[in-house]
Amino acid sequence: MIVEITRGMEYRIYPTKEQRILINKTLGCKRFIYNHFLQVRRDEWKFNHKSVNYSATNAMLTDLKKYDEYSWLNEVDSTALQNSLRDLQVAYDRFFKKISKYPKFKSKHAYCQKYRSQCVSNNIKLVGNTIQLPKIGKVKIKLSRDLVGKIVNATVTCTASNKYYVSICVKYETELLSNSGHEIGIDVGVKDFYADTNGNVVKNPKILAKFAKKLARAQRKLVRKKKGSAQYEKQRIKVARIHEKIKNVRDDFQHKLTYHLTEDNAFIAIEKLNIKGMLKNHKLAKAISDVAWGKFFIKLEYKAKEHGGVVVKIPTFYPSSQTCYECGYKNPLVKNLLVRDWVCPVCGAHHDRDRNAAINILAKAKDIA
Repeated sequence: MIVEITRGMEYRIYPTKEQRILINKTLGCKRFIYNHFLQVRRDEWKFNHKSVNYSATNAMLTDLKKYDEYSWLNEVDSTALQNSLRDLQVAYDRFFKKISKYPKFKSKHAYCQKYRSQCVSNNIKLVGNTIQLPKIGKVKIKLSRDLVGKIVNATVTCTASNKYYVSICVKYETELLSNSGHEIGIDVGVKDFYADTNGNVVKNPKILAKFAKKLARAQRKLVRKKKGSAQYEKQRIKVARIHEKIKNVRDDFQHKLTYHLTEDNAFIAIEKLNIKGMLKNHKLAKAISDVAWGKFFIKLEYKAKEHGGVVVKIPTFYPSSQTCYECGYKNPLVKNLLVRDWVCPVCGAHHDRDRNAAINILAKAKDIA
């Protein structure tokens, strides 16, 4: 079966000094446009009770660039500025749908910054071991994997550790990858990363804990430096690189795990978790952030799609741990997280808390599907 896939492919780039200056100019202009039109939209609503949409702000941007006072906006890629307005519109849409809070002004002090350029008339393309970017020109790129498909856009990122990356969004048609056709229910946790219906338990790698001492030592050195000095910036980059290493190790663990899950299973059942609400538990917040369930679920869903499988989420408050999968009895005592195994008082079945939850999650998901 042939399907159309849209995905992002990230590569490290090595801009020259002049190109870095131009990238940073683009980041500054993109941030200015976002903040300027956020203020315009706020004022229009405050004084006239009128809403300004993306089309209106895009027309205002065209006029703004004609003024000598803002002529410097013409030095950077115009599609990056238009995409900044689109991002602002998305922020408003999410606010009106009660998904996010009211849009905030972007700060120039954020260490990780990015902008997105649209591919128009083949203005973004690979040329040998370089990538052609609008206004920036040919930038040296490390092609860690082949780039396939039609380029839609490119997002240039300057990370907190002062590294530059480009994420290229491509569309291409391909045959679905195969899977073994099995089905599985997964119950994620903090003690163990997950338990499944087959009785497999994947231990929590506790990646943050492995780097905790090194990170704490680097952060202590950072706070002793004078903010704004060269030594402070040097140490800040060292701290950022440790955080980057933690992220890379976590991503590597999750990518390998999700690949094997989607390769073996056509039907994967998981629980829809209120992770934002769970993070309010200050005793577990660090551990929950470290396991990064949200990113794990995102990887699982798009890889399942590529393998022709499906991921089904069951409702957040379904009592999967408390319900006996043999007879359906709901045991209120299992609400206590310290109860790791229990015996059903009705049918006498012995349950491991996590495997029982995984079996119930699978059964509920099959009912929903």
